[in-house]
Amino acid sequence: MKREQKYGWIMKREKWLAAGVLGIVLTVSAWGGGSGYETAYAHEQQTKIEEPQNLYALSACLMDADSGRVLFEKDGTTHRANASTTKILTLILTLERANLNDIVTVSERAARQPEVKLGVHTGEQYRLEDLCYSLMLESHNDSAVAIAEHVGGSVESFAALMNEKAQEIGCEQSHFITPNGLDDSDETDFHGTSAVDLARIMSYCILRSPFKGEFLNITRTADYSFGDVSGKRHFSCYNHNAFLHMMDGALSGKTGFTGDAGYCYVGALERDGRTFVVALLGCGWPNNKTYKWKDCQKLFSYGIDNYEYCTLRREIGVWNKQVDNGASDSGDPYETPVVCLKEEQHEPITMLLRSDETLVCEEKIKDLSTAPIFRGENAGEVCYYLEENGGTRELLYRADVYAADEIRAKDLTFYLRFLIRKLVT
Repeated sequence: MKREQKYGWIMKREKWLAAGVLGIVLTVSAWGGGSGYETAYAHEQQTKIEEPQNLYALSACLMDADSGRVLFEKDGTTHRANASTTKILTLILTLERANLNDIVTVSERAARQPEVKLGVHTGEQYRLEDLCYSLMLESHNDSAVAIAEHVGGSVESFAALMNEKAQEIGCEQSHFITPNGLDDSDETDFHGTSAVDLARIMSYCILRSPFKGEFLNITRTADYSFGDVSGKRHFSCYNHNAFLHMMDGALSGKTGFTGDAGYCYVGALERDGRTFVVALLGCGWPNNKTYKWKDCQKLFSYGIDNYEYCTLRREIGVWNKQVDNGASDSGDPYETPVVCLKEEQHEPITMLLRSDETLVCEEKIKDLSTAPIFRGENAGEVCYYLEENGGTRELLYRADVYAADEIRAKDLTFYLRFLIRKLVT
């Protein structure tokens, strides 16, 4: 049977919460038939949960990297300039589309990029991998353009690949023009993204890209030294992502600043099997360089303190319904046959929940009391919802219900056969 999965929040990982340790109770009601029947799998709310307040960032997002669910946002879908946080997309595209042993020849356009830059000269050659470290550790703008021209053929073609990849990831408020994040605009829009989209891109880079390992290795490296192909020039790069040393479990991140964007940051943290991503845009302007770290710690701490994995586990639904005008297998017209309805097989739902959130299951079973009924016929659906505090619902998953039996209608032939059997016995 076909399955409709609305948000991709169904995870194969099954992790039970220790109720005694976490103070969480799963309330499981018995299953019954009928249309609109609901079962709630709820956390027992202990205290009112306060969401993060007084953030410096104009736009912010805390995301569950596994599911892509937004756990908190502040103006999270507004398109804003995002400066060098752009380079996480530049890097993942490069890793997916090019060989890191390639030799890159520096163009005049790349060499004349503004600070911050490596200081490459037109015609020089470098290994692509070395330029990737320059891109991410020191955020060099000339390295970004040299990489883009090598991978895409031109900056403009590479930007098209960036936008294509962003759409593939699910970004809806993004428009990329430059590979380094410098402020720019075209006939469509200005270069930028939203906090939610930026968090989506980072989640993809660290968890879903085939090259997530290489991405993490480069962005976590403390320092790196290299030279040009001729061996005449030598460089050393140092990682400027200070957040890697601020909280246990910090995985990766990228800073950024331009006049339009202000201070920006996107980072990831893993703690006790939970992976969170924070994205911040417009988080202060000079002299407020440290605001982003305060916001980052506040959002990550909120996620760590309030969200735990919960698994909704239940038997796959089975319902037996009488079919009044159905022909029984025994041929007895006084016997009422029963059709078996089954919910399609699917994985348990596992997701991060806050203690005031509930997983709700709602059965919507059709009235199939009239024959004929065909095997595989749609008989309704079971809908699984996330119910937030206040009653707001989000559909997580919809499972089809189908008829497992075939029930024929009583017709003239059925009654004639019954009469013949009665006459000969």
